[in-house]
Amino acid sequence: MCGIVGVIGARDAAPLLLDALRRLEYRGYDSAGIATLVNGHIDRRRAEGKLINLSNALGVTPLTGTTGIGHTRWATHGAPTENNAHPHGTSRVSVVHNGIIENHAELRTELEALGQEFCTETDTETVAQLVDLHLKQGMAPVEAAGAAFRRLEGAYALAMIFAGHPELMVAAQNGAPLAVGFGEDEMFIGSDALALAPLTRRIAYLHDGDWTVVSRTGAKFFDMDGGEIQREIKLTKQTGAAIGKGNFRHFMEKELHEHPAVIGDTLHRMVNPATRAVTLPDLGIDFSTLPRITMSACGSAFYAGLVGRWWFEAMARIPMDGDVASEFRYRTPPMPEGGLGLLVSQSGETADTLAALRYMREQGQKVLTIVNVPESSMARESDAILETVAGPEIGVASTKAFTAQLSVLACLALAAGRARGAISAEQEAAMTHALLEVPARAAEVLEKDAAIQEVAALVAKARDVLFLGRGNCYPIALEGALKLKEISYIHAEGYAAGEMKHGPIALIDSAVPVIAIAPSGPLFEKTASNLQEAAARGGQVIVFSDEAGAAKLQGIATKTVILSTVDPFVAPILYAIPVQVLAYHVAVLKGTDVDQPRNLAKSVTVE
Repeated sequence: MCGIVGVIGARDAAPLLLDALRRLEYRGYDSAGIATLVNGHIDRRRAEGKLINLSNALGVTPLTGTTGIGHTRWATHGAPTENNAHPHGTSRVSVVHNGIIENHAELRTELEALGQEFCTETDTETVAQLVDLHLKQGMAPVEAAGAAFRRLEGAYALAMIFAGHPELMVAAQNGAPLAVGFGEDEMFIGSDALALAPLTRRIAYLHDGDWTVVSRTGAKFFDMDGGEIQREIKLTKQTGAAIGKGNFRHFMEKELHEHPAVIGDTLHRMVNPATRAVTLPDLGIDFSTLPRITMSACGSAFYAGLVGRWWFEAMARIPMDGDVASEFRYRTPPMPEGGLGLLVSQSGETADTLAALRYMREQGQKVLTIVNVPESSMARESDAILETVAGPEIGVASTKAFTAQLSVLACLALAAGRARGAISAEQEAAMTHALLEVPARAAEVLEKDAAIQEVAALVAKARDVLFLGRGNCYPIALEGALKLKEISYIHAEGYAAGEMKHGPIALIDSAVPVIAIAPSGPLFEKTASNLQEAAARGGQVIVFSDEAGAAKLQGIATKTVILSTVDPFVAPILYAIPVQVLAYHVAVLKGTDVDQPRNLAKSVTVE
C-alpha cells in the first residue's frame, strides 16, 4: 500500500513531506521520492529502498520550495528502482499515485504515437504524460487534470503539482483513499489522517470519483463530470504524537507486548464487569430474526472471522458463511433477504474487502464492519461499525489488531446468542467472566518469552513447518503459519488437525516441525491422536497447551510451551499470542526485516 503526501504553505515543504512519509512507513514500500517547486520549476529527489536513503539524498542536495508532493512506493508495474520511484512527470507536471491504472497500456500506445516520450516502466507515468499532452495542447492545469481523470480506468489516488503554479495542487480518488488537510494558511494531502496528524486535525475525505483543487487557502471538490460538490471537514481522532518503538527492538515486538492492554481496552468498551453482560452500541441489527451472516475479509482478519464463525454458530445458532474477499464477489453468491454482511479489517481500506462490502450492499444486506480505523472508507460505507481500539499498528504483520478483532467478535457472538435465546444469562456471565480474564492471561503468555525463544531456535532451522489446530483453534493454526511465512520467509502451512492424515502427513519427517495449538478441552484427545501419528513418523512435535494438556503429551512433544488454563471459548484469543511471538523470534534469528518484510504492504489497496 503506497503512501501519498502533499503540502502547500509558507514553510519548506521537503522536511514536512519527509516526516509525513515516515508516518506512512508502516504501509510497506520499496522506494520513495519527493518533488517540490523550486523558483517555479519542478525538482525532485528519489531513492530505492528505505526512507533513510531519500533522507541522505536530500542531505547531499536539499530541495527548497513551499509546495511539494511525496510518495512511498510498493512496486506493481516496474521493478523497485530509483528510476521507477515516484514522483513521475515532465518539466510541466509531477505526479504521485497509489493504485493501478488498468488501461495504461492502451493510453501509453496512444500517447507515444502522439510524440510523448516515456522513461519508466510504470503505469503512473501514463497519467503524467496524459496531463502533459493536455498542457502542451493549451489547457490550463486544472482543465488538463480533469480531462486526464476522465480517461483513467482502475483504482487510484493521485496528487499532482504544476510548474509555474506554486499555490496549486490537484488530487483525485477512485478506489484508493485520500484525505485533504486544512491548516492555517497551508493545506495538505495525505493517504490517511495519520500522515497528516502532526500538521492538522481538520480533515476532509474524498469519495470515489471525487477530485479536488487545492490552494494555500482551501480546497474545492468536484465530481468526475466537473460539477462542484461539498465534502465535510471533520476533526480526526489521530494525534500528532510520535509513534516510537520505545525500548523495543522492533515495532512488532512493542505491539506484541501491547496485547494485554489492547484486549482489555476493547473488552471494556463492550462488557459491563458488574453485570457480566455484553453491552453493544445500537447497531440497528435484530439478531433474533437474522437468517444468516456472511463474513468476508483478507489475511489475518479472515482468520479472525473464521473463529467468529465458530462462535456465532455454536453460541448464537446463526448460520454463517466465510469467504476470502478476493474470491467472494466473483462467486456472485445469492444472499438472503434480511441477512447481515460482516467485514473485518484493520485498515478499513483493503480493496478486496471494500469491494465485498459493496457487493453485499448491492445484495440488500445490512453491513457491519469490525475495523481499527473509524474514519476509513469501509467505516464510512457501512451501516454500523464496531471499533477495535488497538491504536496504530505499525508492523506490517498484524498482531494486536488480530486479538482485538477476536475480542470484538466474541462479544458480538455473545450478544447475538443472548438475543436469540441460544445462551442463558448464566452462560453469558460465565463466558464474559472468561473474556475479562484474558488480558491477565495474555500478560502471562508474554512471560513465557524465553521458552518460546527456545522453540524459535529449533524452527529457524526448518525449511517447512506444519501448524495444526482443531475447532475454534484451527484458524489460529492458519494465523501461526501466515505469521511465520510473512516475516521469516519459512514455508509454513496451517491445517485442521484431523486433515493431517488426508495428505500433509506425507510431508512429515525429522526435518519438519509440527506445531500444535492444543489447549485441553472437548477436542484435545483427537488432536493428541494426530500428534502421536506425527511423532511416530519422526516429526518434531511442538505443543502450545495448558498444564493438563502438556501432561498428557509427555513423550510425544519435543518442546512444550505451557500456557494458563482458560475456558475453551476464549482459547483462540490467548493462543494467537504465542504463535505470533514465535514468528517474531524466528524472524529475528533469521535476520529478516521484521517490521517491513519483503514484498508485503500493511494494507493492500489494489486487487
